[in-house]
Amino acid sequence: MSPTTPRSHPFATDRRRFLLGTTAALGAGAATVLGLPGTASARSAATGTLYIASDSTAQTYNSGYYPQAGWGQTLPAFFSSNITVANRAIGGRSSRSFIEQGRLAAIHQVIKAGDYLFVQFGHNDATVGNAERYTSPADYKEYLRNDYIRATRARGATPVVVTPVSRRSYNASTGQFNVSFPQYVNAARAVAAEEGAPLVDLSELSRVYLNGVGIEASKKVFLWLSPGQYPNFPNGISDDTHFQQNGATQMSRLVAQAVARLGLPLSGEVKPAAL
Repeated sequence: MSPTTPRSHPFATDRRRFLLGTTAALGAGAATVLGLPGTASARSAATGTLYIASDSTAQTYNSGYYPQAGWGQTLPAFFSSNITVANRAIGGRSSRSFIEQGRLAAIHQVIKAGDYLFVQFGHNDATVGNAERYTSPADYKEYLRNDYIRATRARGATPVVVTPVSRRSYNASTGQFNVSFPQYVNAARAVAAEEGAPLVDLSELSRVYLNGVGIEASKKVFLWLSPGQYPNFPNGISDDTHFQQNGATQMSRLVAQAVARLGLPLSGEVKPAAL
C-alpha cells in the first residue's frame, strides 16, 4: 500500500465524515493563504484565535492537577491581547484519534480566516501496543497533510505544524538528550516542507533547552515531585513525559520565540518578554 493511501485501521475509511468539506481538490497551491515573510500581510497586526490540536503535553489542567501543566496552557502569556488561545489539546489522543472523535471537526466548525491551528502529535501515535492511539508514521504524515493542513487552509486559516516536544530521555554516557519519536519528528518536518506550512520545531528546540539545563535540573521541567511536596500528588511522582508549571512555561516560551521568527501576522503579536 502506498504512503498516500495507508488506511489499515478499521475506522480510517470513516474519518472524512468528521470533516465539513472535502480537501481532495486542494493541493500545495493552497499555501497562497499564508502571509509570507516580507509581504504587507506578514507585517500587519494579527487579531484572531490560535487553536491548539494536541495531546496531554499541551493540554490545560485544572487546579486539581497543580503543578502539572501543558505548554498550550501557558502559551497565552506570551501573546498580546489581540490573540485568543483556544487550547483544544486533550490527553491520550493521536493525530488519528483526534480526528475520529470529531475533535478536529469541532475546531473546523468555528475556525475562520485569520485564525491559526497549531498541531502537535506523535507521543500517542507511537504507542504500537494501543490500537486506539497507534498511527504509523506514514499515516501520521497524511493526516497532517490532508486533515490538519489542507482542510484548515480550505477554511482560510493558517495551520502551523509543531514537532512533538521532547521527553526526559537521555544518553547516560554522553549526558545528551535523545530525539523523542524521531520517525514522527521527521514526518512532521517533511510534510511541512512539502506543503509549505509554517513549522515550529519544538522537538529540536526543547532538546537543545534540556541539554542546556542538564539531566538533574530537567527534573524541575518535568513532573518529578517528592512525596508530600504538593497536595495533589501526596505520594510524589516521577514522570518523564509531562510538565510541571515551570517546564510548561519554558516550552511555551520556545514556541512563542519560534513563532516570532516565522514572518506571519501572528509573529508580531509575540510579547517582547518572550524573546
